[in-house]
Amino acid sequence: MAVTVEELYRNYGILADAKDSVAQHKDAYQVILDGVKGGPKEKRLAAQFIPKFFKSFPELADAAINAQLDLCEDEDVSIRRQAIKELPQFAAGENLPRVADILTQLLQTDDSAEFNLVNNALLSIFKMDARGTLGGLFTQILQGEDIVRERAIKFLSTKLKTLPEEVLTKEVEDYIFTESKRVLEDVTGEEFVLLMKILSGLKSLQTVSGRQQLVELVAEQAYLEQHLNPADADSVDRLLQCTRQAVPLFSKNVHSTRFVTYFCEHVMSNLSTLTSPVAELDIQLEVLKLLAEMSPFCGDMDKLEANLSMLFEKLLEYMPLPPEEAENGENAGNEEPKLQFSYVECLLYSFHQLGKKLPDFLTDKVNAERLKDFKIRLQYFARGLQVYIRQLRVALQGKTGDALKTDENKIKVVALKITNNINVLIKDLFHNPPSYKSTVTLSWKPVQKVEAAGLKRTTSDDTTSSTPSKKPSPLPKRDSRQIYNPPSGKYSGSIGNFSYEHEEQRGGFRGGRGRGWGGRGNRSRGRIY
Repeated sequence: MAVTVEELYRNYGILADAKDSVAQHKDAYQVILDGVKGGPKEKRLAAQFIPKFFKSFPELADAAINAQLDLCEDEDVSIRRQAIKELPQFAAGENLPRVADILTQLLQTDDSAEFNLVNNALLSIFKMDARGTLGGLFTQILQGEDIVRERAIKFLSTKLKTLPEEVLTKEVEDYIFTESKRVLEDVTGEEFVLLMKILSGLKSLQTVSGRQQLVELVAEQAYLEQHLNPADADSVDRLLQCTRQAVPLFSKNVHSTRFVTYFCEHVMSNLSTLTSPVAELDIQLEVLKLLAEMSPFCGDMDKLEANLSMLFEKLLEYMPLPPEEAENGENAGNEEPKLQFSYVECLLYSFHQLGKKLPDFLTDKVNAERLKDFKIRLQYFARGLQVYIRQLRVALQGKTGDALKTDENKIKVVALKITNNINVLIKDLFHNPPSYKSTVTLSWKPVQKVEAAGLKRTTSDDTTSSTPSKKPSPLPKRDSRQIYNPPSGKYSGSIGNFSYEHEEQRGGFRGGRGRGWGGRGNRSRGRIY
């Protein structure tokens, strides 16, 4: 016979009145446990009464937890919510990891209110025992269903940073790092990004040695010990995502040498044949942007001259010679060369940064004819630049505030940054000998103080250089081929901030259990508490 509401209240009264001798009324507590077999009213009462006296009956702990779990899975959402809300009261001693494991599994709910209750309950027990709570979470991340694993990782990526320092001790952070390395042995692309977000936020990894550990972790995921197959979109995607996670970690003390070397030796030679993992992504530009961002932090490179030569040759591909003249003085060709400003900014910047390490490269390592040819290309590009810079300044003159926020003007503002940057770098290379002293902020990177599109210029040669400018060496006399019209130019359609974290495609990282781009193998559902 099912327990009634009256019986539940009566036995609750017995336990409440017993006070210090409550443990002597095991039968009364058993009646309350049996309330989970009743109707909706009985279940709601049981959900509140079971946790209230849970600690008084350790011999009935398993039965009590299982009874509460039955209520967490009830068809009535109000009963489930009440049962979940009370779960932290069961998280005492050795029961805490089990409760954490249960709550982690309950993250798979599609009910938003229920989901929030689970999140709050997990945070509550985190403050009781962070290490035990993490044990339950990582158990499910390593062994649980896909949806549970995914939401558990997202929970850690969003909630860990909200916990106080007294909760996230060094011991707890060390445990997170150790367990995360286990998870990284087999992850999807999105999971990798979230795990790196978790690890890079840990206080214990803010040191130089901590950052170096993270770089090594990313390098392992990037397969830098293997040759890159440019036709394999998964491999290209993995490299891009890993490099993107590594870039913020680099500094003057944490070098990017291993990544820059890999890009120079394995990626740049295959630049034109790289297979993009996302149809609308300009894969070549994204690779060049990453190389440019890493290049200032490159340390001593074993094959510096060879890699500089490779960058030099790649730069020449995007620095055209002036078109030949016909006898009548017009251009012999039908079209002016296309100037790929976005590509050239990246390549010039990378060459400029690495060139500092071998400043005599252009004078001693490149023969005189080759250097002359390069300067003709630079001059042609620079003259086209001046035309575009003037046009952009006129177009943006007087525009402020909302006027600069239109899509068209945003592109023009960034285009002005690109052309100014190229202008500064070209001037440096025209010095005799070539100079590597000027500094620029890459067009897609934020600057601390931005004036309205750089319109407040004091001279016609206004640039973004932060180096005090001396009078630049004059450009060499023009080649016999004259420039009659400025060449047409191209800015990348994705000219703004770099953003490459597509979430719909998954995987492509370490795979041993089918967690590749096809996703992980489905497992049977059901409670595994």
